Amino acid sequence: MVMRIATVAFEGIDARAVDVQVQISPGNVAFAVVRLPDKAVAESRERVRSALIASGLALPAKRITVNLAPADLPKVGSHYDLPIALGIMAAIGAIPSDALNGFTVLGELALDGSITPVAGVLPAAMAAVERQHGLICPEASGSEAAWASRDIDILAPQSLIQLANHFKGTQVMARPEPAIMRASGSLPDLRDIKGQESAKRTLEIAAAGAHNLLMNGPPGAGKSMLAQRLPSILPPLSPRELLEVSMIQSVAGLLANGALSNRRPFRAPHHSASMAALVGGGLNARPGEASLAHHGVLFLDELPEFQPQVLDSLRQPSKQGKFSSRGPIIVSPTRRASSSWPP
Repeated sequence: MVMRIATVAFEGIDARAVDVQVQISPGNVAFAVVRLPDKAVAESRERVRSALIASGLALPAKRITVNLAPADLPKVGSHYDLPIALGIMAAIGAIPSDALNGFTVLGELALDGSITPVAGVLPAAMAAVERQHGLICPEASGSEAAWASRDIDILAPQSLIQLANHFKGTQVMARPEPAIMRASGSLPDLRDIKGQESAKRTLEIAAAGAHNLLMNGPPGAGKSMLAQRLPSILPPLSPRELLEVSMIQSVAGLLANGALSNRRPFRAPHHSASMAALVGGGLNARPGEASLAHHGVLFLDELPEFQPQVLDSLRQPSKQGKFSSRGPIIVSPTRRASSSWPP
């Protein structure tokens, strides 16, 4: 019998459906994972084996085959550990075979059977809502997943044992609640600057109209100081903007303890940053600095020091309001500040 568990693969901030199929059959003792797994997925065999043993379960002395479908979609990351382990547990009768029906599952396993946080839980939860699924994710990411919808069923266990007890009815897990990250210290505020009335008025106009801004002046004139305080006069994030920003931060692994931040992003990459670091991309597309500045400020300090091809890479996205790479990373860097342009 083949056990099927739903999970996701990430393309930019999009979570595409992946079907984890687990079969235990007679034959030579083996544990094989097939269908374009990367190194982290291939290594999940040892993590799953150790986690099951730590949870009081042993792999059967049979052939275990794990198929990750569809075949043409690269599988990257350690979040396949949990669906693979749960598929094996269902196949050997450790949990009811129908317990995972209607759930999307992701999470990384530690060797002691605990479930550790992974990136991309919020986009996975959004995809689960679209598929009318519930979500099983690590406890530390439960608050992040709760933002997707009030109606989605979320299980956020600490360990495999806790999840198995929940399915058996001996322990009931409460639904996690959405959380906002507490502000750590005060942000730079434009009201702290005395004088510079003309420059402050320019910042206000740029903030009100979502305009790009070029600052020109000698070293020490206060260009960086002013740019760092631009987020303080931007309007608060709307609920939709908060969700968009948080999805990008989730894929990048920047959400601590599953709590979302209601601060507008401020990104200031070093002038030695590469094109991929600035606009994202790569074989498995990851958000770049411009994507991470979505609905916030991308500050290019020492603008002439950036490589020309890196600056040229911003030309077309700035006009279109989005980036496209292998795996759609959708952003709209509408506010960009630069300093130290030569006279």
